[in-house]
Amino acid sequence: MNHKKRSARSEFPELKLRRRDFIGLMGATALSLLAPGLAFASQDRHARPPNIILLFADDLGYCDTGLYGCDRVPTPHINSIARDGVLFTDGYVTAPVCSPSRAGLLTGRYQQRFGCEFNVGPIRRALRYGVGLPASEITLAHILKKAGYTTGVIGKWHVGAQPQYHPFKRGFDEFFGFIAGQNYYLDPQTPDAQSIFILWRDGQPGFARFRQIDPIRRGRDPVEEKEYLTDAFTREAIDYIERHKAEPFFLYLSYNAPHTPLQATRKYYDRFPHIKDERWRIYAAMISAVDDSVGAILGKLKETNLEDNTLIFFLSDNGCALYTQACDNKPLRLGKMYLLDGGTRVPFAMKWPGQVPAGKVYQHPVSSLDVFPTAAAAARVDVPKDRKIDGVNLVPYLRGDKTSPAHDTLFWRNGSLWAVRSGYWKLFQGACHYWLYNVSQDIGEQKNLASQNPGVVKQLQEAFLSWNAGLKDPLWPSRRRIPFQYEGVRLEIQV
Repeated sequence: MNHKKRSARSEFPELKLRRRDFIGLMGATALSLLAPGLAFASQDRHARPPNIILLFADDLGYCDTGLYGCDRVPTPHINSIARDGVLFTDGYVTAPVCSPSRAGLLTGRYQQRFGCEFNVGPIRRALRYGVGLPASEITLAHILKKAGYTTGVIGKWHVGAQPQYHPFKRGFDEFFGFIAGQNYYLDPQTPDAQSIFILWRDGQPGFARFRQIDPIRRGRDPVEEKEYLTDAFTREAIDYIERHKAEPFFLYLSYNAPHTPLQATRKYYDRFPHIKDERWRIYAAMISAVDDSVGAILGKLKETNLEDNTLIFFLSDNGCALYTQACDNKPLRLGKMYLLDGGTRVPFAMKWPGQVPAGKVYQHPVSSLDVFPTAAAAARVDVPKDRKIDGVNLVPYLRGDKTSPAHDTLFWRNGSLWAVRSGYWKLFQGACHYWLYNVSQDIGEQKNLASQNPGVVKQLQEAFLSWNAGLKDPLWPSRRRIPFQYEGVRLEIQV
């Protein structure tokens, strides 16, 4: 894969990543000066509330797009969301794997508050054991639907497979996609298909085909889909916008790319002849397809005159999956499944013309938890008052109405492993060992400062224990335990 840095033509020149010392990223402030005199439009309380589009990628790594100066894959359309809106340098999700991350996103609550700590697993397991996002939880779709929005989800669901967990039961009016955690993008026998299949065997990644056991569905009904799946989701999203352009809508476009299996069509594959490694080439092609999709959606909004009244979020559910051998996730350490920043720190941008400044770079930690209250505030609806909402409305922080960081502290828990981010400090704990990093100076989490800062370790430990006291035990056990060595200490991931 080509890691050569972009020329001055890059949309984000001040965010160039220097792979040796990782310095350029954290000094990115120049974009916030692009519109110093920007006047924010006052919302007319009687005007139509904004449309809300949530673009959610799957296993997309921090450096898999051009948002932070990387040039592995050109992503001009994804970049444009940040260029015309806000780029978050320190955007996090609540888990380093799919299901728990999605549960936190949809509710605005740490998923451990309601027991969704681990993946629901393959569809057969989810159906057999009845695991999923509890019916007691209120989703963003629920509150927007009550506010008069039409609500639709396109793509990967993965928060429960039984009928009580169907999108129709979780506040969505429309659904096109699949229920499980992974699926074919197209029939591997198709002459146009470029495919590599990756499965786990005996705790190690291997290469094999898997059977498609979860069909594509429209609503509850299986349908035959022959188009490359990312393109099919784009087609459905554009149709959704067209059909609902006269009313406020919420569209949750949940891509499954670039999650395994690695598959692409020649259209995207042929864009990367310089990449000789087959896995990296297909992976790049999959990301390019997502960027095309984002461009098509932005184009449709412009065509329908909805661009200026649409709030858009773009982020990923977790970091890239190192076991694909198709990404390295640098400058962050490790990737999917791990509580280091490589697993939980993701590409993150949002755009809302006239309401948040264009070209702003926000360098304090934010979370996928913030999508719920930010979207609720934009739609002028209250968040539920009968439960703890852990996210915050980001708009006042982006406008400068609030000058403190959006979050004092963020938390993660995976079985016996846990982590805390507070300011520039990140504490990771496993097997009673502690690793403390100053992530503003050490983005790669390489230098353990725990022994030099016992007071900080104690403070963050106490913060975690206080947070942890309000959580529930997992509603179901982890499906797999994966041992790994971290700086000489044997630890165990639960998924």
